[in-house]
Amino acid sequence: MKKYLFTSESVTEGHPDKLCDLISDSILDECLKQDKESRVAVETFASKNLITIAGQVTTNANFDAEQIARNVLNEVGYDNENIDIDYRTCKIETNITKQSSDIAMGVDIGGAGDQGIMFGYACDETKSLMPFAIDMAHMLAKRLTEVRKNGIIKGIRPDGKTQVTVEYENDVPKRIETILISNQHDADKDLEELKQEIKEKVINEVIDSKYIDENTKIYVNPTGRFVIGGPLGDTGLTGRKIIVDTYGGYAKHGGGAFSGKDASKVDRSAAYMLRHIAKNVVANGYAKRCELQLAYAIGMTEPLSVYIDTFGTNTISEDEIVEKIKNQFNLTPNGIIEYLKLKEPIYTKTTNYGHFGKPYLPWEETIKF
Repeated sequence: MKKYLFTSESVTEGHPDKLCDLISDSILDECLKQDKESRVAVETFASKNLITIAGQVTTNANFDAEQIARNVLNEVGYDNENIDIDYRTCKIETNITKQSSDIAMGVDIGGAGDQGIMFGYACDETKSLMPFAIDMAHMLAKRLTEVRKNGIIKGIRPDGKTQVTVEYENDVPKRIETILISNQHDADKDLEELKQEIKEKVINEVIDSKYIDENTKIYVNPTGRFVIGGPLGDTGLTGRKIIVDTYGGYAKHGGGAFSGKDASKVDRSAAYMLRHIAKNVVANGYAKRCELQLAYAIGMTEPLSVYIDTFGTNTISEDEIVEKIKNQFNLTPNGIIEYLKLKEPIYTKTTNYGHFGKPYLPWEETIKF
């Protein structure tokens, strides 16, 4: 019997990096609401009471990046510069230019907006066909935000992280070895009360009790106090949570970040398409696990390569699966954009708690092929 432990982490929407991702994706969505042909590549940086927004945008949309950023900060719940950041008083700097004409020349004819490699993955460990550890970590992180915003737990702040360690037997998740949660809180919050509330109102509400036993370790704020958080406690940057955004480290990653990029950037669009295809390979019973890779060259329409690994779980040959994929799906950048309807302003729905596994996103649809 093969036994091993595997760990994945997630973060709340108030984590400094995720805050930056959400500002970037909110700018993208605003551009797409007004102009579906918008080209957007926006990065956000957060530090002590300062938000810096920079990038390249070519669009007919009129948008106020500063106001979008303040609205996001307010929505997330940041209103205190003494312990994190204040949406009303923080300084916001912008430096946004137009997309390079050299890049546009290739994208305008339907080519990829950059070179790169992208991966997609699915497995039968959960109903969403996502790896178990990252699925649980996301659910815990989302619940932390829910109990804060709904007042179920008083005195907690937006910044938080979760981590779940799963014990596998023969590649099947059997139990949870460790749950780790760290969440920012007010200075006068009783720490023992906080620990008990998080166990009762977060962990017990999210995790099926069959995965928790007498040997499961649960740690809540293991360093003790967590008062200083958000951009005051740690700088934030768009695109720095690429493993949280994808498969929690359980599958390969091409290295490209998602947030703040329109769909002409294959880092984002091709990764979404590959998740869709991998999920449907599993959903159609061709394999229990599936990992796919594509490679693109800037300005070129067709991918340079298609790779598949089913880890010995396939029910038909991998060559047959690849042939089915090539016959069913248009893998050019424009083909992907059209198929998944990626010119719609849907990107703020993707930012937090993973870009995959959410049933309302178009790449999560299951089809017969």
